[in-house]
Amino acid sequence: MADSSTPDVVTLTLPSRLELLGVVDRVVLALCERMEFDEDTASQVSMSVIEAGTNAVQHGHKRDATKTFEMRFELHADRLEVRVTDQGGGFDLGRITPDVTVPEHLFDARGRGIFIMRACCDTVEYTFGEHGTVCHLVKLRPAPPARAADA
Repeated sequence: MADSSTPDVVTLTLPSRLELLGVVDRVVLALCERMEFDEDTASQVSMSVIEAGTNAVQHGHKRDATKTFEMRFELHADRLEVRVTDQGGGFDLGRITPDVTVPEHLFDARGRGIFIMRACCDTVEYTFGEHGTVCHLVKLRPAPPARAADA
């Protein structure tokens, strides 16, 4: 990465096709390796980005492959930020089930994506505008373990 104030940026623009999320997964894992995330953290980030991409394709674009969605990855010294942008009209966050692990929602067929993203990322925010929906994910880089010489 260049320096601590200017993030490295990687942008993908893809047609709204679920089968292309495998490409996204490989890019995410490579970026997580570059960020020096451990395997568990990389899995959490990958799962979250795939969920955000799935939501863009299925809900934002209703699987219309003529539409594209964008993923913007910003690699900062202390965090990875991901913005997934689709052309959809958005949704009512207030209608999202906050905890899908409670007994009355255990067998719900849908609605786990945002819960998963919130469990795996440090920040999950949505912005809805006239040009579409943006899902903003942030995963903080863990502090490096203290070395014995530093103690």
